[in-house]
Amino acid sequence: MEIPRLLDGRLKFRHLVLVDALARQGTVVGAAAELHVTQPAATRSLHELEDILGVALFERGPRGITATVFGEAFTRHARAVLAQLTQAGRHVVELADADRGTVVVGTHLAGSNVLLPRAIAALKKERPYLTVVVREASPDALLLELEAGRIDFVVGRLTSPPGERVVRRKLYDESVELVVRASHALAAREAREDEVLGELLDYPWILPGPETALRREVEEFFARNGFALPENRVETTSFLTVRQLLLETDVIAVLPSLIIRDDSRIARLPVRLDPVGHSVGLTMWADRTLSPSAEALIRSLEETAAGMAPQL
Repeated sequence: MEIPRLLDGRLKFRHLVLVDALARQGTVVGAAAELHVTQPAATRSLHELEDILGVALFERGPRGITATVFGEAFTRHARAVLAQLTQAGRHVVELADADRGTVVVGTHLAGSNVLLPRAIAALKKERPYLTVVVREASPDALLLELEAGRIDFVVGRLTSPPGERVVRRKLYDESVELVVRASHALAAREAREDEVLGELLDYPWILPGPETALRREVEEFFARNGFALPENRVETTSFLTVRQLLLETDVIAVLPSLIIRDDSRIARLPVRLDPVGHSVGLTMWADRTLSPSAEALIRSLEETAAGMAPQL
């Protein structure tokens, strides 16, 4: 197969943007709507790109489109190019005005309640005109945003070892707790772990979403102790939702210890979840140049985490 000439002027940036949108949306209609073009225009652009590459990038089906092996590979490269161009533009702007800039950080439950707010507050004292954009989503969704360059890095739980595509940097280790509101009937009990765990199943629960590593570890914890997951449960990674339900109902929640450490309205239950725990840190895309603003927030996160270490 002859290597396609991608620098002969036929390949346009709109082709790269289209491939990214098609892969995420799963339909030509959805991609066209996102890019504010007509469906025929999107279809025509896709045909142009497939002619340039000499392969089919997507398979058409009754419910939408599915990327072929060629489509998956080219989409990764397209996202890398778009991400680098986004970073390049921001880098030039920030070099022209060193006190300003924008950093976009993704976060999920771990690290979002204490570490990230403190680091942002410290950074804003030094660079008040730097804009920090925080996007909260599931770990898998954030990795997709990171790959496409729509966020600079992720702050949260480190769930897998470093690979070729991402770099993970640990900031601290954190335990996981079972918690209830301070006035909960279980909060004042002093019982052995096995006695308490059996009684907990009669209460409503909040568990991490099934897409998270923490959820899988909680499931394994219950299985090791001979119990199925509680049937009366809510599944979410939204801390605001978790906290409000904790304060207003008899729900039991699984949360990282730092999230509830300074909240007198929430109490820990005497149930050890060992070995359920995690490392909190940074997830960055390998071989991608970070903007000065992103580097500044990373330094603030590292300094903040170091100052928290004796309290962990």
